[in-house]
This record gives sequence, structure tokens and C-alpha cells, in this order.
Amino acid sequence: MRALLALAVIAGSLAIALTTPVRLGLDLRGGTQIMLETRATPTADAAATARAVEVLRGRIDALGVAEPTLVRSGDHRILVELPGVHDPKKAADVLGRTAQLTVHAVLGPAGTADGATSPPADPAKERVLPDDSGQPLRLRAADLTGRDVEGADARFDQQGGAGWHVTVDFSKTGQDRWRQVTARAACHPAGDPQRRVAIVLDNKIISAPQVDPSVPCGTGIPGGTTQITGSFDDTEARELALLISGGALPVPVETVEQRTIGATLGDAAIEAAVWAAAIGTALTALFIIAVYRLLGLLATAALACYGLISYAALAALGATLTLPGLAGFVLAIGMAVDANVLVFERAREEYAARSRPNPRSALAAGFRGALSAIADSNITTLIAAGLMFAFASGPVRGFGITLAIGVLASMVSALVISRVLAEYAANRPAVFRRPRVTGIASTGWVRDRLLRRDPFLMRRPRRWLAASAALAVVAASGILVRGLDLGIEFTGGRLIEYATSTPVDPDRARTALTDAGFPRAVVQSSGDTGLTVRAENLTNADEATVTDTVGALGGETRKIRDELIGPSMGDELRRNALIALSLALGAQLLYLAVRFRWFFGTAAVVALAHDVAILIGAFAWLGKPIDGVFLAALLTVIGYSVNDSVVLFDRVRELLGRDRTTPLPRLTNRAILQTLPRTVNTGMGAAFILTALAVLADDTLADFALALLIGLAVGTYSSVFTAASLTIELHPHRKASRPRPSRFGRPAHGVTNGPSDRPG
Repeated sequence: MRALLALAVIAGSLAIALTTPVRLGLDLRGGTQIMLETRATPTADAAATARAVEVLRGRIDALGVAEPTLVRSGDHRILVELPGVHDPKKAADVLGRTAQLTVHAVLGPAGTADGATSPPADPAKERVLPDDSGQPLRLRAADLTGRDVEGADARFDQQGGAGWHVTVDFSKTGQDRWRQVTARAACHPAGDPQRRVAIVLDNKIISAPQVDPSVPCGTGIPGGTTQITGSFDDTEARELALLISGGALPVPVETVEQRTIGATLGDAAIEAAVWAAAIGTALTALFIIAVYRLLGLLATAALACYGLISYAALAALGATLTLPGLAGFVLAIGMAVDANVLVFERAREEYAARSRPNPRSALAAGFRGALSAIADSNITTLIAAGLMFAFASGPVRGFGITLAIGVLASMVSALVISRVLAEYAANRPAVFRRPRVTGIASTGWVRDRLLRRDPFLMRRPRRWLAASAALAVVAASGILVRGLDLGIEFTGGRLIEYATSTPVDPDRARTALTDAGFPRAVVQSSGDTGLTVRAENLTNADEATVTDTVGALGGETRKIRDELIGPSMGDELRRNALIALSLALGAQLLYLAVRFRWFFGTAAVVALAHDVAILIGAFAWLGKPIDGVFLAALLTVIGYSVNDSVVLFDRVRELLGRDRTTPLPRLTNRAILQTLPRTVNTGMGAAFILTALAVLADDTLADFALALLIGLAVGTYSSVFTAASLTIELHPHRKASRPRPSRFGRPAHGVTNGPSDRPG
């Protein structure tokens, strides 16, 4: 049954992978993503946002963007994704304009004898606006609005030579109102300003034509159609027709988040991730094969199946693969080895503990004994992934989805596919006669060293706690000394990354931008010839000035990334980051307290807080940015660090269930020595992947991999020394028993260092 299930999963995954492509995020395929938010008005509710979505969808369709995405996010936000659009200014202008079209009768000029503009006599009944020539006109209150417009079209007058114009068609109600306003205007003589009718778009007169002399007084223009003429080119005419025919947005909107990624940056990220995955996976596979021999080879085959299952799951769910998600996909390859290592190490212990060992029975006991630790460690990682999806935004949410899929796929790979292959191989007569070829008939280099030396690491647990506290203080002092370089996601502002033909010195660029009027711009190098500029309140006009300034220094300049986060969005993301971090620690504490006991959970969460402080402090000392990608790495470190603690606690709980007389420090020490080979082998697998990613990827993913490497090292240390030591100090009966001599491999009750067949 297990073999049939494995075949069905592999066949289904292969069919999906061959027929359904994975949808790439804009940060991988290039384009613009805009988050619009309705402004606070009495009518700004969920229904108004839904109507705004429909209006914006019409505008996007008219832009001709291939495969656009437009969805409502909550009651007041709209997410727009425009693949292939690399001009955010144009996209934002078209999407964000409210297009309030009104038609007014002209009451006369508003200028005085000395050339000044006279205010309206009654602001409630009239307004003053300049026409396209700059002459101020007094306009009566609006006779028609955008609701009276049925459609608009841009046309070119080839015969009359008038050039491009926009034809506006009014609705049935609008036809009568249009006829009335033109009928009143026709009663004034030709050349009189009051014979004009002003068409206003967004408080600007876009056209104020005179009613044709052929129209008699009191009759007006019938048919409900008019032409807006002016010095339009084809682009301006089509955009104007688009805004008018698209209708008015029911509520004003503003851009609170904007990301533009060049296609070349996405291609480079994909190439780097593919190379990192290939090199890291190859090194991990070689390491696993060298340690576990035949079973390592079969685990590598199961790892390939894991990649297929993960890819198929992403495609089947319609999930979007983002840049951090791609890193998560690569990272999960290293994490997928963890379950196999847990099983193989337990199988080694079972093989050594049996008087008449054979590979098949040892493997079966290994899978049975490791199941509890595998489930607990993966659930804690799923908690971190769920918090990323719930509280993060944009690409980081994609990372949470990818990580969750990777965790579930790794369990299928290890507990189903790998088990089928391993048990089939263990049943072959050639393997049965040569058990050493399986890799579980020997205890391994790490375990052999521990067996020979039998160090008592938990002799003085308070010394380890003091060392951990000192390390945390040194790291966290970087926050006070250097401060945190919060990314624009948490502070708000705009970040633009350029690729220049010649290298640009950041100090020189900083001076040039100060002279251009941006003294607070933060300028940093990016890659070999890249440059990033970060500033607050950088408008599209300011962005053009910054681009020109950088181009004057670096020659041919390409903008490969442009991210804009509004102040309100930055506050929200920063608040959500703190909530996610607090909930991650709280959820882990609750789960571990329920799954184990309260002092286990408390010790693990204190160790996690220790890891978080060190990782944040290390990034402060290094001057690395604290952004959304760092948040994803931090939550991943929390889940990964808990994995080590869970494996250790699971073994402590098991030993406590079998031995009530040995003091807790000695039992904990025994658990550390028994699980340390798994910790070392799993850490090596993840380290290969992360090192390849740190070396080959761009700055963003390199920082992500660096954070995980630091977290991997610190988490391994804290789970062994901090969490274990704190558990001993918190245990209510830690001194109830008298210590007695015990050698690793010769514990009480006549058993060896191997576990029993049942979970503790």
C-alpha cells in the first residue's frame, strides 16, 4: 500500500508538472505591482472598493497588459500586478486618477482690468479655472458628470485635418442635459466667452469649445455626442478616452506600495537560484551518500521526488513563486534531508542495540521511533510559515507558502517514498548478506568519537547559560551602537536600484544628489556596477531627477528595481512584523508546553529569544538591512531552531519514561550525545545549500542566506546548550536522584544507548 501510494503521488506530480506551469511573481518575470488604498471618505467602504476594482479593470484592459492581476485586499485596498510594465509612473497615473469628468456652462472671463484673477462671486454656485490657453474662466456649477457619459473613443480626423480628437457619447439622461447646456450657450453671439462650454477633468479644463454658429438659440446640440478637440497626440487622445470611458472611481485612491522589477533582475535571480540548488543539492547528496551509503543514495532519489512533488503542488494550487519563495524552495531541499537523517540515525541505534540485528527490522524501528520527532519538528516549522502568510505581505507571503509546501512534501518524501525504497533495498539478499553497505550497520564517525570520549556536557549548566547570555548581550549591543538599518518596508520611502555602465562611487553620488536637492538620500553600492538610492517622499518627478543625476555619473543607466512604500503601509508592515514575531514565540511555547511539559516549552522559547537577539544584533553590527526578507529568514530560523530543540526534548522525554532514577543532567547529557549526530548531519545538509545561495545569489538572497547561516549555527548551539541547560534549571525534580556513574552505551537496566521501540 505504501508503494502504491508513492507511485500514485509521483505519477500525479509528474502529470501536473508537465501540464501546468508555475506562475512566477513579478520579482522573477519583471513588471510593476501597485497597492492602492481608498482614502478615508464617508463613502469609502467595501462596496466602494469593489466598484473601484471594476473601474480599474476596465482601465487595465485598455492598457493592453498581458495577464494582469487585480484583486481586492481587505475592505480598502486593491492589489494590481502588471507584468512587463516597467514604467510605474504611467501605470500609477492611469490607475490612480479619479477621472472626475464634469461639464460646465461658461459665465465669462474671471480676469480683472489689472490682469488679476477675480474670485468667484458665489463659490457654492460657480468656480474659476484657467482654460488650455491660461485664461481664467468663471464656470457655473456642473451640468453633467462622469455618470452621464456612456463611452468615449479616440479618433483621427484625416479629412478635416483636425488631428486626434476624442468623441464622447452621453447616456440618455446626459443627452437631455447636454442639449440644454448647449442650447443656453447658443443664445450668446459668436466670440462671446459665454458661448463656450467647458469640459473639466480632475479640476482642469481640458477643452472649452464654442458652440458652433449653426446651432440656434434654445435648440442645442441633439444626439448626445460631442467632440473634445485640442493639440492631442495619439497617446494623449487614447489615454483621455480611456479615463473618460472607464468612468470615475467612486472614491479617491492613493498608491501606498509600488514595486517595479526589471526582467533582467528576475532572470539573474532564477539563474542564481538554479545554480545554488544544483550545487547545493549535489554537495548535500554526496555528503548523505558518503555518510549513509546505499540508504543515502536512496534518500537522494527520494529528494529528487521531493522536488517534483513541491513543484507540482505549487502549480496545482496556483501559488505564485516569488524571489524569497524561490529561496525557500532551494532551502527546503536542505531541510528535507532532516527527516531522513532522523530515521537513519534511529535505525543505527536500533541496529547496535539488537542481539541479532538485521537492516529491515532496524529500519522499521527507526521509522517508528523517529515519527514523533519528525511530526513535532515539522509542525513548528508550519507554524512559522503560517505566520508569514498571515502577517507578511508581497513576496514574503510567497515564501511562507513555498516553505509550507516544502515541509509537507518532505514528510511525504521521507515517510513514504524513502521508506519504500529503503525497505525494498533492505529485503534484497545481497544487501542482507552485506549489512554494512546500507550505512546503518555502523554508528558513524561522530557517534564513534562521542562513544569513546563520553563528555559530560551538562555537568555545569549554569556556565552554558552565562555564556549564552554574554553572547546575546554582545550581539544585541550592536543595536545600541550601530542601530538598525530598517528597510523601506518598515519605514516607508522609495528605493531605486540602478545598473550603470561604469562604476559609481557612492560618496560621489551622494554629493551629486545633495546638490540636486536630496540631502537625505541614502546611497549604497549594489554588486559590481550597481547603485541603490533610498529616500523618503520621493515622487515620480523626483525619481526622474535622481535617475538623471545617477546617469550623469555612471553613463548608460538602467533602472532594474523601484520600490515605493507609503508611510501608512510602512507602519502597518512594521507592526505586523512585531506581531508575527511575538506570535511565533508564543505559538511555539504553547505547542511545546502541550506536547511536552511547561519547562520544556519555556526553555525552548527562551532559547529562541536568544537566537532572535543574536541574529538581529549580528545584522546590526554588519550594517545589513532589516526588511521583509529578513523577517522571513528570522521566522524560518525560529522554526528551524525549534526543530533541534524538539528532537532533543523528544529524546529526553523518552529517556525519562524509561529511567526515573538517573539525575536529569545525566539523562539530558545522554540525550544530547545520542541526537548530536543527527544535528551535525542535518546542519551540514542545510549549510551546503545556504552557502551556495549566499555565494551565487544577488544581494537580497545573499543576505537572506547569510541570516539563515547565522541562525543555523546559533540555533544548533542554543538548542544543545541553552535550551538543555535551562531545562535542567527549570525542572522541579532536578536534584531528586543521586548521581551515579554511567557510560554512554551502558545505561541502567541493561540496555545500550539505543531507544526502545515505543515513543516515550
